[in-house]
Amino acid sequence: MSATPSTMLEIGTEAPGFTLPSVNGGNLSLSYADQSKGFVVMFICNHCPYVLHIEDELVNVANEYIARGIGFIAISSNDVEKYPQDSPEKMAQKDYPFPYLYDESQEVAKAYKAACTPDFFVFDENRKLVYRGQFDESRPSKDMAVTGEDLRNALDALLSGEQIPEDQQVPSMGCNIKWKPGNEPEYFG
Repeated sequence: MSATPSTMLEIGTEAPGFTLPSVNGGNLSLSYADQSKGFVVMFICNHCPYVLHIEDELVNVANEYIARGIGFIAISSNDVEKYPQDSPEKMAQKDYPFPYLYDESQEVAKAYKAACTPDFFVFDENRKLVYRGQFDESRPSKDMAVTGEDLRNALDALLSGEQIPEDQQVPSMGCNIKWKPGNEPEYFG
């Protein structure tokens, strides 16, 4: 299990647009979040032990904040030829309360400078990045409760109109996105 940190996209960056296929059918674009008070774009996958470690609490956090007007969108960008457990067919077996999209070209992951799974990006209602970083301090190898504290704190600050301090923006850590051969971005490695 290799640990890769997130790249920490610059605060204030506008959310890159996309239209991707949903594992539940049809396509979904970023306009899905237009009526929300803010939204989370997260890069996850089915097989990563870091994602599996937080999965139950991630669903709890999503349910709690969806009820408060926050949109959630999950994207998998892994190479499914080498990692078939991350295929759209397997993704569709997940029962998430948010859309789960497949980025076959990996261009959306590159646009967000996503580096690992899980990788979290929080945007305000104007599509400006206000938080990027970890879900919480827990890791599969640590004996710590999974709380979602960091993401919760960021979403609470967003909903209260407060700025999220830079020292509360800790890089996420997880498995690297499984890039297709020759498709690795310049920031990878």
